[in-house]
Amino acid sequence: MPGEDKGIEQKETCGSSRLFGEFPYARYEEWRKAAEKSLKGASFEKKLISKTYDGFEVQPIYWQSDVEDLPHMGSLPGFPPFVRGSAALGYFLKPWEVSQEFSYGDPVMLNQAIRHDLQRGQTEFNFWLDYAGLAGLDADEAVSEDVGRAGVSISSLADLARVLEGIDLEKTPVYMQVGTMGLPVLALLSAYMRHQGKSTEKLRGCIGMDPLGLLVRTGVLPYSLQDAYDAMAWTTAWAREHAPLLQTVLVQGHPYHDAGGSAVQELAFAAATAVEYLGEMQARGIHVDDAAARMRFSFSLGSDFFLEIAKLRAARLIWSQIAGAFGGSEKAQKMYMHVSTSNWNKTVYDPYVNILRTTTEAFAGVIGGANSINIGAFDRAIRPADEFSRRIARNIHFILNDEVNLTIPVDPSGGSYYIEKMTDSLAGQAWSLFQEVEARGGMFKALQEGFPQEQAAQTAAGRKANIARRKDIFVGTNMYPNTIEKPLADNPVDYKMMKRDQSKLLAGYRASMDKAALQEALNALVEAKAQGGGVVEAAVKAALSGATLGTLACAVQTEGAVVPSISAINIHRGAEIFEFLRKTSEAYRDKTGSPPRVFLANMGHIPQHKPRADFTTGFFETGGFEVLKNDGFPTVEEAARAFADSGASIAVICSTDDTYSELAPPLTKLIKDARPDTTVLLAGYPADLVEAFRQAGVDDFVHVRANCYELLLKLMKQKGVL
Repeated sequence: MPGEDKGIEQKETCGSSRLFGEFPYARYEEWRKAAEKSLKGASFEKKLISKTYDGFEVQPIYWQSDVEDLPHMGSLPGFPPFVRGSAALGYFLKPWEVSQEFSYGDPVMLNQAIRHDLQRGQTEFNFWLDYAGLAGLDADEAVSEDVGRAGVSISSLADLARVLEGIDLEKTPVYMQVGTMGLPVLALLSAYMRHQGKSTEKLRGCIGMDPLGLLVRTGVLPYSLQDAYDAMAWTTAWAREHAPLLQTVLVQGHPYHDAGGSAVQELAFAAATAVEYLGEMQARGIHVDDAAARMRFSFSLGSDFFLEIAKLRAARLIWSQIAGAFGGSEKAQKMYMHVSTSNWNKTVYDPYVNILRTTTEAFAGVIGGANSINIGAFDRAIRPADEFSRRIARNIHFILNDEVNLTIPVDPSGGSYYIEKMTDSLAGQAWSLFQEVEARGGMFKALQEGFPQEQAAQTAAGRKANIARRKDIFVGTNMYPNTIEKPLADNPVDYKMMKRDQSKLLAGYRASMDKAALQEALNALVEAKAQGGGVVEAAVKAALSGATLGTLACAVQTEGAVVPSISAINIHRGAEIFEFLRKTSEAYRDKTGSPPRVFLANMGHIPQHKPRADFTTGFFETGGFEVLKNDGFPTVEEAARAFADSGASIAVICSTDDTYSELAPPLTKLIKDARPDTTVLLAGYPADLVEAFRQAGVDDFVHVRANCYELLLKLMKQKGVL
């Protein structure tokens, strides 16, 4: 803490006496005094101490005394509590999996992309079921908009065969995010491998069930939570015997991150989800060691580089404590961690900046010790990735591995006072929030009450306020916009055609089946469910007899069971508010021939007005306004005449505080006398004169602390743009 004696104890090591003997011991008080002197009277706390969205302070410098008492200090990589990673040698023997996510809805297109990228360095293929599949519906049962949306359309064994053609599942791990559809998908996948004459013993990756993750995203599940937990236990027990390398349970922090939540919230709600899954599987006879071995955790990587490194380390610390409390072995306390670059901070405008964002995020993921990493394509917020954007994202892995050589150092952030302290702070706050969820009855009950949703919404509101004021910056969107960029084509998917094509293929598949054999297999599946044993094997046999995903999902539902429904979390991107302004201006331009215009009433020579004119230009261009510039006017009369000829309905007076008293009132009067409906703004915020200028007709002020989004939105409404 400030004021404490934080002298560094110099320990004798090889050469240390020679190295450090030349210098006096550093002390916090001396450093603080030098720092305050450099601030020239400005507040040390305001200038050098920042706060995270979780409320804890980030100091400008950390000392050995900050970490001396941290419980995890002194631990080694590969040993409990696994803060420093689950492997003693880090990535030295096994680098992270290159687990790029695909979003193609058509099985053939997905297969082509997977095979192409596996030949170019990808090591694990990663995709979602589409909305229809997540709802437990076949393509011909779902609404058109859900078939192929946000994932691949798989209804039948034939669809899955089209996805996997030419891919050796005994050599290549698969990561499928399936919501509650773990049993139908695993049955189809196992049936496919048996049909190919291959054993599931070598099947690796994750067929990840995450019912609470799906519930918080969509607000509903296709069947009861108890049915989902039954299926989770059945698939986990089956995998233990038949696919020992396969994970069957997925715990995601993404929904909370994607809703604008904080690092602590993402950690705490993921931990509470994992505890609920462990408890439900234990209640169904699955030992904690078996359950933990088949769990994959998945987190988002945001733009706060050091915070994200600490978050991943804190996640492993928390999981080690949880698994240990359940009686898990040391192996069970190891976390398998997948990470994905953030969706929340990606932008539609200036999309190539997203490459820079994903690079730093992936770098944090590697330093944080993730087991597998998905680096999002730069155009992900706009369209399904194409071959070029996939290649750029994939190559970031190889730069970090082969050029930066990040597989060589083991836990390079270990021992950093800053990161170690932040790891402890995140873990401590996340543990407290996790305990609050547990006190509410667990994660499902907390979701029913809306607690996690509200927590994330509160943080998101704080983020939105900072984005609106441009305190939090999206380069190319709410700061430094590129007004002449050519937008990327969005290449919209024709979902009606997707449904028609998939339904036609499915109809042919259904017609080719032996209906009597299929019905017999389905009856056996229903009986196995009633008996509570052999369910997965019965589902595999049904899939081999022609059962579809929707049919399998229906067969394992409990008739009359309560299907949960909650308020879905508000998933969004942070840049959306400014993107809305830009798109509104573009629509107005397309309708009227020009975007909304702003005239800069620059007064005097260039040095007199340029700083504020430049600031004002950037301020309005974030909303897609056309800013009419000039080199300045010697008199208010000339400025007023130029404005009248400009066709703009908004004028911004740009000069210096010293000259505003004599310039702003008469210029405002001249402008409004000529056009009473004009909005006159003043660049800057001379506090002592604000009220006088308002009385003189100035409508508002453009300055560094202004709410840029709200002001531009108000102007759009006033001028009929919106």
